[in-house]
Amino acid sequence: MTTSGRVHAQCAALPDAELTHPFGPETSVYKTGGKIFAVLGAGDDGNDRLTLKCAPEHAEVLVGEHTHIVPGYHMNKRHWVTIRLDGDVPDGLVEDLIDESHALVHRKRGAR
Repeated sequence: MTTSGRVHAQCAALPDAELTHPFGPETSVYKTGGKIFAVLGAGDDGNDRLTLKCAPEHAEVLVGEHTHIVPGYHMNKRHWVTIRLDGDVPDGLVEDLIDESHALVHRKRGAR
């Protein structure tokens, strides 16, 4: 399975996850409770990119440690990161960040 295939499978398996395509068929947006927790699509160079919600202090560390993690593309740069999936980011870290993003959004939604 490709990295993007694993990302899709993991996102879809999370509690209350819903796949939407509000920006067209080429960009997959995963939501929980109507709130985005993951955006997967190709960048300008054709490589897959994954944008996830992240605690600001964690986002800052990730951007500093990994050349293929940058502040969130088209999102709040403090609370979101974008990962280039063909880069140096280990699969285990990507999986952990997906879970973290979902938990941040799902927990916030549940607090209302």
